Amino acid sequence: MPEVRLENASKLYKTEDKRKQYAVKDLSLTIAQGEFVFLIGSSGAGKSTMLKLIGGEISPDEGAVLLDDVNIARFFGPWKVRLNRTFGIVGQQTLLIRKRTIMENLMVAARASGMQRKSKAAAEKALGLVGLPRVAECYPAQLSIGEVRRVELARALISSPPFLLLDELTANLDDDTIWDIMHLLNELNSRGTTIVMATHASQFVNIMRRRVITLVDGKLFGDVKNGKYGDVV
Repeated sequence: MPEVRLENASKLYKTEDKRKQYAVKDLSLTIAQGEFVFLIGSSGAGKSTMLKLIGGEISPDEGAVLLDDVNIARFFGPWKVRLNRTFGIVGQQTLLIRKRTIMENLMVAARASGMQRKSKAAAEKALGLVGLPRVAECYPAQLSIGEVRRVELARALISSPPFLLLDELTANLDDDTIWDIMHLLNELNSRGTTIVMATHASQFVNIMRRRVITLVDGKLFGDVKNGKYGDVV
């Protein structure tokens, strides 16, 4: 099972007036195998950027992100397949194709992870894991917001990745749906899946009492084991 380490990782972006500004700055931390980490902070604090750095979607402008002591920036070409299989990612924007059924969407994701022959079986298994085995022939527009988010989680689980990176997976969902998702994530974590989840769902963070990493203005402000929302020491 992999371990991820950030070493003074920083990411810059250009503002509208073409000045450079840090999205995240000097992030140094380790996420070990089997951890469940809540990533919290206000909008614009750098949570999404940190998740993208961990998953290799973007590269740091300064410092490094390492997967089992190997710089993720070195994973290119065929090595990118390893990243795809290591990190299951759910971003804030849906990746589901509206004109394809849920099964077709998941099979596309399975093939992208190198699962050519087992794509349908992997899709059926993933839908079963998230409790939606009967939506395979539905289109995304036919599902509720909660069902769509669970399908996106199924998409992230398609290759049984050891790491899940979740960016506001529970945003705009009702409490019952959030709790169902948290229960599922807790079960996945108990089986060894490492989870890093950016969220504003403070009451659920407080109930679950896992590791809580807090970002403020792109900097690490708190890192607390068995923490609550807002803990910094």
